[in-house]
Amino acid sequence: MNIAIVAITARGAELARRIGREAGAEQVWLPERLRGDDGCNYFSEPVTALLPRLFAVVDGLVCIMATGIVVRTLATHLRGKEVDPAVVVLDEAGQFAISLLSGHLGGANDLARELAELTGGTAVITTATDVNGLPAWDDVARRLGYGIEPLGHVKTLNSLLLEGRPIHLVDRLGLVAGAFEAVPAVRLCATFTEALQPGAAGAVLVSNRHLPQLASEPNLLALRPRNLVVGIGCNRGTDADEIEAAVRQALQRAYLAFASIGQLASIDAKADEPGLLEFARRHRLPLQFHPAAALNGIVVPSPPSAHALAAVGASGVCEPAALLSAQGGSLLVRKQKLGNVTVAVAEIGEG
Repeated sequence: MNIAIVAITARGAELARRIGREAGAEQVWLPERLRGDDGCNYFSEPVTALLPRLFAVVDGLVCIMATGIVVRTLATHLRGKEVDPAVVVLDEAGQFAISLLSGHLGGANDLARELAELTGGTAVITTATDVNGLPAWDDVARRLGYGIEPLGHVKTLNSLLLEGRPIHLVDRLGLVAGAFEAVPAVRLCATFTEALQPGAAGAVLVSNRHLPQLASEPNLLALRPRNLVVGIGCNRGTDADEIEAAVRQALQRAYLAFASIGQLASIDAKADEPGLLEFARRHRLPLQFHPAAALNGIVVPSPPSAHALAAVGASGVCEPAALLSAQGGSLLVRKQKLGNVTVAVAEIGEG
């Protein structure tokens, strides 16, 4: 987690330096007037200019200052809890660590607890599920690295937990179910069809399968394991929008969820392909490139491509790239040519 710590007073600076050392924070920012030979970053600009700049690039922001300063400074820069970093506010004595923004998805609640342990203070956490000692769907998803779809439905499903109303959970691998074992209202079901039977106020599916009814049913939620690898080949100069449209179309045809993409893969000849790189950046997806020799060593169902062999030295790109990055997984979607793009999808093995 890339964390930046910002303090504005002499006593706050002492606490920031200490936390930076003990927590291994990558950035500690202090006013220029407090400069020392300590490896910290020093700023001369107003803190109201520094905080938004850091807010846009870090995973966690620790502000050792009055809560009001942080609220007024960041209010106009909030984009949504699915993308905003964790923000925790500390007083300069370290007595209270306040989880201010992105408590669950951003990890601010956990960060507040860690900081309070370091300072001997108290973590101030106000999210209802935490206060009531209940696991929250979005917090469990974050800890597992899962996607959430649709994110707006989390509030409904967490409210059902708080009200003790019955929720049916489909979790074939049992990766989520363990977190809710002590919650009587959550019942494990074998299939989604079973989960939709009368008797439940809501249902949660842990799967990479696309569910068309999700968007229109506020009491349904999908937690998306990021276990899909999308192999991509493309003609030189193909833009990010065309690549994304092709990927979405291939996934939709196979009833697979875009939110379950965990990795993109291609040939190393495409390592400088602007459209491919932009698509990966746009969705914060890791992109792995493989040499032609490695791709040619993978057995794939589609026949060799003379065009690919002539262009990049590999008899195929999307299928072998997906399988290589899936590390022993299986091919779910064979090569599909969609305009200037070829797409294949593999599922990372359960082991």
